[in-house]
Amino acid sequence: MEVILIKDIENLGYANDIVKVKPGYANNYLIPQGFAKAATASAKKVLAENLKQRAHKDAKILADAQALAEKIANLPLSFTVKAEEGKIFGSITSSDIAEALAAKGVEVDRKNISVEAIKTVGEYEATVKLHREVKATVKLSVAAEE
Repeated sequence: MEVILIKDIENLGYANDIVKVKPGYANNYLIPQGFAKAATASAKKVLAENLKQRAHKDAKILADAQALAEKIANLPLSFTVKAEEGKIFGSITSSDIAEALAAKGVEVDRKNISVEAIKTVGEYEATVKLHREVKATVKLSVAAEE
């Protein structure tokens, strides 16, 4: 069954993509949750017209995302946390990274930040998804407080 995605769904597609899924997945989950709608002939025509009108808006959004990616790449973040013998108490999460970026003037949703578990002192990298085609890498420095 073909559906038109209304929202981005990880491992399936992005908004306004036409994807093939099993009928049960579409009828029982995607459509009732508002994540997709059935890809009828008229819905495909409406989608094509909407995509044509949005083409130049998307170019501006992509340029803004690339500019933000460059800004993020040049913002090294440092965290000073309680630690004992190199192991920190707790961990540094995507929420902490989002707050640190917000303090530097960059608003990013924590759900768009992917980072492995940070439980020791050292240097790390986190990936920030800004657009379907743009991902930025943030350098993190975790140090023990004196």
